[in-house]
Amino acid sequence: MWRSNPVPALALLLLSAVARADEPLSIGTVFEIRSEVLKEDRTILVSLPRGYESGSRYPVLYVTDGESQFLHTAGTAEFLARVGRIAPLIVVGVTNGRGTRTRDLTPTRASGIGGGADAFLSFLETELIPRIDKTYRTAPFRVFAGHSFGGLFAIHALATRPALFGGVIAASPSLDWGDELPIREMKALLTSGRPLSSTLYVTLGSEGPVLKRSLERLRDVLKKEKAKGLAWEVRELLDDDHGSVVLKTHYDGLQKVFEGWRLPRDPATGSFAGGLAGVKAHYAALSRRLGYTILPPEGAVNGIGYTDLAAKRLDRALEAFRLNVESYPDSPNVHDSLGEGLEAKGDLGAARDSYARAVELAKRSSDPLLATFQQHLAAVESKPRR
Repeated sequence: MWRSNPVPALALLLLSAVARADEPLSIGTVFEIRSEVLKEDRTILVSLPRGYESGSRYPVLYVTDGESQFLHTAGTAEFLARVGRIAPLIVVGVTNGRGTRTRDLTPTRASGIGGGADAFLSFLETELIPRIDKTYRTAPFRVFAGHSFGGLFAIHALATRPALFGGVIAASPSLDWGDELPIREMKALLTSGRPLSSTLYVTLGSEGPVLKRSLERLRDVLKKEKAKGLAWEVRELLDDDHGSVVLKTHYDGLQKVFEGWRLPRDPATGSFAGGLAGVKAHYAALSRRLGYTILPPEGAVNGIGYTDLAAKRLDRALEAFRLNVESYPDSPNVHDSLGEGLEAKGDLGAARDSYARAVELAKRSSDPLLATFQQHLAAVESKPRR
């Protein structure tokens, strides 16, 4: 069945709530993890991407201050993925309460406080990330986002453990901490000759001359010490203040990290430029840049298949539908689409098998299109075999 833009999971929940107002809404789960590094329990929030049940693997976005930044960040990630701007993401919010925030997110002590960033980074690297990788289907690409002290921590993490995160987003980082320690750490990294493969996105709101000068010094260092393998952007968001800057930063920063994710389109037709071959080449190039295998999206390939089907280019349509079945074998819809292509080709036996597989998978997952898949199966079964 032609379905290029399924209704997002949260929208389905909202529609369900309209019909049954007593049912709660949920965008994620919460669990406690015991940290031997920090000698305490930490609360972790997790949001899974739409389509997670398909069996695919997903990059992970880690966010500090989960108690205040998780909700809007998970919504931003879901929206950007749904409109084809970034990869679907698993979002992990790490809580940093008042009693631990300064300790966790600052790399040195100042006025008798802070200095626990390296321990907190070790907690992430040796305890939390392995737990997330073991529990969820993760891809080997991670993004880190932090605000204020969290932004300071994000730059410290990149500077001291550059292989840990493929993308780092720092919203209004405390660049003045420790006599501009994060700037000095970045300069040391860029002049060290260490291999890099990451993206850094930094913003600052309208926050006064001191932090503005620090941001300019960071930009100067990044311009002067050009390092192969590091893409970066530094922006001032003068319409925002220290508190509001984070939402825009995450929105633009994720698109910077996944720059080039969006499929190019033919301006004359609005269709994907280059057809199926172009889509495959596009995601092969992204896979090389980001360092993990990225499958062409089910909806994009499905759309190409149905465009060819409508134009009676049946062999090309079947090539697209078969690619989707190979890439997303647990999706009922791709088997149903292949069935339509095979039926148009006149191969009714193979079409029946594809429709039957779609019905079987739809029953397992309670797919809302089950009735449609069943209708397609019944229709092909009623046709005389030649």
